[in-house]
Amino acid sequence: MASPDHILAIDQGTTSTRAIVFDADGQPVATAQRELPQIYPRPGWVEHDPEEIWRATRGVCGGAAADLEGGWARIAAIGITNQRETTLLWERSSGAVLHNAIVWQDRRTADHCRDLIATGAAEDITARTGLVVDPYFSASKLTWLLDNVTGARAAAERGELAFGTIDCFLLWRLTGGRVHATDATNASRTMLFDIHRQDWDDDLLALFRIPRELLPSVRDSADDFGASDAALFGRAVPITALAGDQQAATVGQACFEPGMIKSTYGTGCFVTLNTGEVAVHSTNRMLTTVAYRLDGRTTYALEGSIFVAGAAVQWLRDGLGVIGSAAETEALAAAASGADEVVMVPAFTGLGAPHWDADARGALFGLTFDTGVADIVRAALDAICHQTGDLMRALGADGAAARTLPAVLRVDGGMVVNDWLMQRLADILGLPVERPEILETTSLGAATLAGYHIGMYGSLADVAGRWRRQRRFEPAMDANQRARHNKLWRAAVQRVGSGAFKPNGPD
Repeated sequence: MASPDHILAIDQGTTSTRAIVFDADGQPVATAQRELPQIYPRPGWVEHDPEEIWRATRGVCGGAAADLEGGWARIAAIGITNQRETTLLWERSSGAVLHNAIVWQDRRTADHCRDLIATGAAEDITARTGLVVDPYFSASKLTWLLDNVTGARAAAERGELAFGTIDCFLLWRLTGGRVHATDATNASRTMLFDIHRQDWDDDLLALFRIPRELLPSVRDSADDFGASDAALFGRAVPITALAGDQQAATVGQACFEPGMIKSTYGTGCFVTLNTGEVAVHSTNRMLTTVAYRLDGRTTYALEGSIFVAGAAVQWLRDGLGVIGSAAETEALAAAASGADEVVMVPAFTGLGAPHWDADARGALFGLTFDTGVADIVRAALDAICHQTGDLMRALGADGAAARTLPAVLRVDGGMVVNDWLMQRLADILGLPVERPEILETTSLGAATLAGYHIGMYGSLADVAGRWRRQRRFEPAMDANQRARHNKLWRAAVQRVGSGAFKPNGPD
């Protein structure tokens, strides 16, 4: 019988669920994926069907293992990485979920967050959690569920319910309800976790009226999380890693040294700067978060979160119907007119860092009768670059207090296969951009953490030594042209802010 010498990574994302099997050298050898439908009950509300997530997870795990010679007998451990902040509530006795998952993009709790800011609670919340007060995070979503699902609050106070982010929910289901746990990276995104003490915060629980009995235990990112129920995959497989998707990508990109930085381009865009053992307080509305916690030692990061990156391309395809697939955008952007006056601000669910404007809404500027599909596609890709530029400038101002920003940006995620976009990113940033050989760095990070715990991948230095660059993009745009693009972008962002397009917005 074949010995277990591979790692299976579950990557449950916003728009898809996938499983990738990695060998002992960290190379992907089998994969399976399913798209995840989005649910939009009202404007600004975004939900997922938890049972669809669970069905897809079982399906892709089975599919990936089936493509591996020897199947599940070859899987030494499972690592899980996930869309962060997405919030679920379920019954401990039956495992039944009480409501659709409320997705990180959801803005239904914007009024609650404004009330917290008005009462002066924001500064203390940020000091403890490293986060800004925003509907993005789990705490206000969980409060909404307790207040709006019939009987939920009373059941929670009786200890009958469990809260979790996607990692926690999948762990519960995989272990047959035996393990209710999360890791420090996911806990750090709830707005209920003190990142300095590394524990749930009783004052924040009281502020959000959340019973502590709802919460999972918090463990290292590479740890013993139990084993899968033997009935699922034919044998019990150890689960040895949990990590939020951006933290997993940071590991997959081998950003282990303070000052190293990566940017992931998926549904949203997330730039993460490793700050080592120092939890740097941001003065530019960036997030202080846990990069990973290994062997009881916490590594911190500064992060900037963009809500809409690939989601803008998805809107062009599914909402407007002007493209058939994301793959078409590269040629269309390259064929657009040279005027570059069309600007898209994709604030479909508000603006993330460093603006944190829940009321902002998307807009297109500079349209004329000459504007065509190619110009709009280019504007959508340009918006991704400009939003990254906003984050990099803010990180530069914050990071200077801890480490000098590096001379290169490592990129990953599904969008980085677009050469035009990567060159444009380098041009807009004025910074070299490096694309790795393995683009699925989020899954790779989960596998790396799982393998690290069982001794398969050795030290972090060994992991860093395996990272390989596939291509480097050097900036070619002159400084004047870059400044002109940035000026157009900043003007457009100012015009969509603070609910400018709502009926009760500014005159």
